[in-house]
Amino acid sequence: MKPTEGPEPGNHTLLTEFVLSGLSNHPELQHLLFFTFCLIYTVTLIGNLLIFMVTVHPTLHMPMYFFLQVLSFLDISTASIIFPKMLVNFLSEDRSISYMGCATQLYCVIFLAATEWHLLAATAYDCYVVICNPLRYAIIMNSSCHSLVLLSCCSGNTVSVVQTAWVFTLPFCGPKKINYFFCDIPPLIMLACTATSLYEKQIITATVLVIFTPFCLVLVSYACIISNILKISSAEGGHKIFSTCSSHLTVVTLYYASGTLIYLRPKSSNSQDTKKVLALIYTTIIPTLYLIYSLRNTEVKRVLIKIIAELRKV
Repeated sequence: MKPTEGPEPGNHTLLTEFVLSGLSNHPELQHLLFFTFCLIYTVTLIGNLLIFMVTVHPTLHMPMYFFLQVLSFLDISTASIIFPKMLVNFLSEDRSISYMGCATQLYCVIFLAATEWHLLAATAYDCYVVICNPLRYAIIMNSSCHSLVLLSCCSGNTVSVVQTAWVFTLPFCGPKKINYFFCDIPPLIMLACTATSLYEKQIITATVLVIFTPFCLVLVSYACIISNILKISSAEGGHKIFSTCSSHLTVVTLYYASGTLIYLRPKSSNSQDTKKVLALIYTTIIPTLYLIYSLRNTEVKRVLIKIIAELRKV
């Protein structure tokens, strides 16, 4: 890896805005990309709104559905922070974003992502309790689910404030083009006209704390779940639980892995286009997979069908 020294400060003009390059510079692809991501955004909004409506239903007042409700809100928020500007840029020649607009978007993206990384660890713990200690599930989780959500949000806010403040204390002297479709840490520090090695060490530490630590908690929870599944005498019951857990673990692992690959080496020699693809995976594809996983839940489907039937009667 080459030394991470930025261009030496000289007679540069500090930037007051940035330009987002988007997903592609080919004009002939812009309309196709617009309609594709407009569809993805619509599906994300409708799907998560359905889950939100279902999980607030009186028959689903359980902690696991409260976590689904919060995750749906986070996914709607993340999509709404990134997609509208991206969709406008597909059809516009002016892809600029103000300095403050970029800082605000970065804060929101980091806050929502960090909160979700912590909250996914909480959902894994919820799965562990419901499978391994079902008789005490209500006692344990009813008293702790709101605290876990609040702790996740506080952790996300702390991480976001620190990272956003640190990034935007760096001097940006040009060029102003961000090779990305939203404001994020890796492409922004590439534009800094000073050494960023200290910041890179700090973000590696943050990645370990914010991504690795929750993921380790997820793995511990699932290790306990698998150990419990192996003790289940009913082969059918064990297979059903394992199938559900493996689907959830796969989606969660992809989410943590893509975030790690982006932030663990923010200024590596790897192509920024690769990081752009990874960012696309964890901001669009993985939330869609988690949406599908949530809609496969038996109780969610039952209540959703009931709500649709009630709406038809109106």
